[in-house]
Amino acid sequence: MSDQTTLPHAFWLIWGGTLINRLGLFVEPFLVLYLTTQRGFSPAQAGVALTCFGAGAAISQVIGGWLSDHVGRRQTLAGGMVMCAASNLALGASRGFALICVAAFVAGVGSDIYRPATAALVADLVGPVQRRRAFALLFWAVNLGYAGASTTAGFLAEHGYTLLFVLDAATCLLYAAIIWWGLTADPLRPPRDESTPAAGYATALRDRLMLALVGLTVLGATVYMQVINTLPLAIVGHGLSTSTYGLVAGLNGLLIVVLQPFALRAISRFDPFRVLAVSQVLIGLGFGLTAFATSLLQFAGTVAVWTLGEIAGAGLIAALVADLAPPEARGRYAAVWGTSFGISALLAPAIGTTTYQFLGPDVLWAGCFVAGLLSAGGFLALAPAVRRRSTALG
Repeated sequence: MSDQTTLPHAFWLIWGGTLINRLGLFVEPFLVLYLTTQRGFSPAQAGVALTCFGAGAAISQVIGGWLSDHVGRRQTLAGGMVMCAASNLALGASRGFALICVAAFVAGVGSDIYRPATAALVADLVGPVQRRRAFALLFWAVNLGYAGASTTAGFLAEHGYTLLFVLDAATCLLYAAIIWWGLTADPLRPPRDESTPAAGYATALRDRLMLALVGLTVLGATVYMQVINTLPLAIVGHGLSTSTYGLVAGLNGLLIVVLQPFALRAISRFDPFRVLAVSQVLIGLGFGLTAFATSLLQFAGTVAVWTLGEIAGAGLIAALVADLAPPEARGRYAAVWGTSFGISALLAPAIGTTTYQFLGPDVLWAGCFVAGLLSAGGFLALAPAVRRRSTALG
């Protein structure tokens, strides 16, 4: 573990593996279009399949957090990537509504097992001084890959979706190989104080600050996940192509790649909870403005607004969770927080596609704006309690 200005070599292995894996993130962003255009599902049926995916993702992090703390970070990360590859291929080979829903659930389980192990590894390797920077750099790698993947996948999808499933699986396996052969063992963890009870899921679930962070993350992520659940439907619904969606989605990653290194220096001087509040307002506003977009440039403008919010909040909550977690339970704390994304993956398609189809897009986008405001208020309300705990901890 290091508090120095340079990050350890093992962190850069994780960073590089993450980048490669995200360069091949072809299936998840285009799954709603695959289901509606290739399999003939209605938006509501696609929402059911995506909800099955989210249900798998919701339990995935719980499994991954336990494995990370008990079996090992390295084994869990590499094994999770192998399962992700296999389940994506199974999803691409499935036919029929019922079988696709089952395959989507299994793919959801495989999708996020690696996440708690990744977060725990970063917390093990990097000390508190550099932790926020490390998580922000990891976020940057995710979006550097996503920018390339979204643009490439948009064009590949016009010639068939099979290649998307194969290439996505290949990059998962490559990440697994980098971790398995690049990291010979997990980092050493500080010895646990035997006079105190062992920390685990029960500790995290009794931690009110953690639960508050989970609730606020669920709210914000449910809005954000409309980028893969209903934004593709809105773009195609205005007569634009799947490649247009790929370009628009890729703009998100491109802006993050270009702007985040500068934003990280500028934002670090401000109170993190005020930054998180501004972040949520911008995300809600960006999705709210989607109600008025009809062209490529207009959709790109809305993406630019919510991307600025995403940049502002990059790495803040992940670093806070790592600081709150006892060393022996970092994987499970990360999993409890990470489960919020699984819950969001469960809620976002169900709420988004149903609202889009039965109440209309305008109601959906207005709801996203309101949710962003509520999330911002929640972070501001949480700030005093976090400061009190920080003072108590010295």
